[in-house]
Amino acid sequence: MLKGKTALVTGSTSGIGLGIARALAAAGCNVMLNGFGDPGQIEQTRAELAKTHGVRVAYHPADLSQPAQIADLIASTVREFGSVDVLCNNAGIQFVAPIDEFPPERWDAIIAVNLSAAFHTIRHALPYMKRAGWGRIINTASAHGLVASVNKAAYVAAKHGLVGLTKVVGLETAGSGITCNAICPGWVRTELVEKQIVARAQQLNLPIEEAATSLLVEKQPSRQFVSVEQIGQLAVFLCSDAAAQITGTTLSIDGGWTAQ
Repeated sequence: MLKGKTALVTGSTSGIGLGIARALAAAGCNVMLNGFGDPGQIEQTRAELAKTHGVRVAYHPADLSQPAQIADLIASTVREFGSVDVLCNNAGIQFVAPIDEFPPERWDAIIAVNLSAAFHTIRHALPYMKRAGWGRIINTASAHGLVASVNKAAYVAAKHGLVGLTKVVGLETAGSGITCNAICPGWVRTELVEKQIVARAQQLNLPIEEAATSLLVEKQPSRQFVSVEQIGQLAVFLCSDAAAQITGTTLSIDGGWTAQ
């Protein structure tokens, strides 16, 4: 379906981003990976994706808190593949603390990576999509883009902002062949969430798996984690012709979290 298209997925060296990259590669996309991690492991992932799916895969180490590096990420993707057809803004960081104890530097970092980076990638990628008359922008928001939780001021603010940005870009590109949507996952057992599970286990003196269940019971009625594969397939659907009139909206994949 996406053979010959190029996808840039930020934060795709692990977790949800890697799940999205895998799904898009399986659908025929060439992929630009981005993120942090062990260089050897990243190269192994890049090579494995290319070999398994018969597509071209490259990697760029841009720090998404730095606008100049974001500009180079987009330019490098176009140099490598000739286009940016699918842009997945997935990179995210987290910090948890009451707002009156929240370190200002952590606020700035979370807003930069979780929200401002998407503004910068979109503004650089859109001209190429407009030129082609086709594009898909998929922002990984969160259930926290729709509802709030305590001690997550920066994350919730950034994800709500990302949902608002999604709506504006959807309106500005309506009818152009370009769509912009936000996927809003509930709990996905990524490294980011695993840290919260460990913290909860220590706080409540629980075994890890009981802490994980406790986390689910509190928010997610299905009592099951969303998988990265499910999110990847939702991203692929949003790239399809069937989703051509889905734009400027949020798609929850949260086991019922925001239905409550």
